[in-house]
Amino acid sequence: MIDSAFTIAAAKPGDAPVIHALVRALADYERLDAACISTVADLDAALFGPQRAAEALVARKNGISDPAVGFALFFHTFSTFLGRRSLWLEDLFVRPEHRGAGVGRALLTALAGIARDRGCGRFEWAVLDWNESAIRFYEGLGAVVLPDWRIARVTGAALERLAVPGV
Repeated sequence: MIDSAFTIAAAKPGDAPVIHALVRALADYERLDAACISTVADLDAALFGPQRAAEALVARKNGISDPAVGFALFFHTFSTFLGRRSLWLEDLFVRPEHRGAGVGRALLTALAGIARDRGCGRFEWAVLDWNESAIRFYEGLGAVVLPDWRIARVTGAALERLAVPGV
């Protein structure tokens, strides 16, 4: 159960700076600082621009508008096997000093509710293989960490090369 001192709500215009700060904290935690090149403007456009690419939930300590103590950023994918869309959790992060209060569980519960209410066939996310505490937490909630799937990624110069026909 979430500590009643916290509130989970949909991100709103003006939340991009605090979400970006949490993304930077997540990148630091995951030892991926160099890969985190997004800006506040990038997140603002993705979350609130005319061609929204994602949505976010923000966890705040009641009575304090900023900073947020955690967030979850998500978007829809589609499963051809199920013939339905899915909800993909791209990032979830709770500041270390607020862990253990139920914030992460409340964010995941809210996302599961969104997936259910939108008729999604799945709610999925990835977890780093070294993050044993997160894996145990997710499994404790009923998630299955799939051992036989790997993420394939093309970025930067490799993406540019792949995008050129015949190369």
